[in-house]
Amino acid sequence: MFEPGHLHLHALPGLDQQALDINLYYEIRHDAEKGAYVHFTMDGSIDGNAFREEFDMPKDQAFNFASDATRIAQKHGLHPRFGPIVRIHKEYDAMFEDIRVKLGTHPGDPVDLDKVLHGGE
Repeated sequence: MFEPGHLHLHALPGLDQQALDINLYYEIRHDAEKGAYVHFTMDGSIDGNAFREEFDMPKDQAFNFASDATRIAQKHGLHPRFGPIVRIHKEYDAMFEDIRVKLGTHPGDPVDLDKVLHGGE
């Protein structure tokens, strides 16, 4: 379920999924050196194992949030065969659009693809 600033992911175990109860919170922050960025807090459980992790994404990489969230979920027990953590396209689109609007970005804004491909290094 999506609401601005928060995506709740819940799934019961079955043939094509694991037991998930994950909250992904986000907010726009500003830093004098980094400029605008998105701060994420991800917490919940995968197959009953609790976790909590926070991460930041620069403005020009924030669109890639689902990839980072999936990587974190896999680190905490999500099996890669189940695919991306944000499976419902409607929820992904709503979160993407909310982040885009809050950051004031527009289609066609420049993106440093080297940073995206190498994890912001």
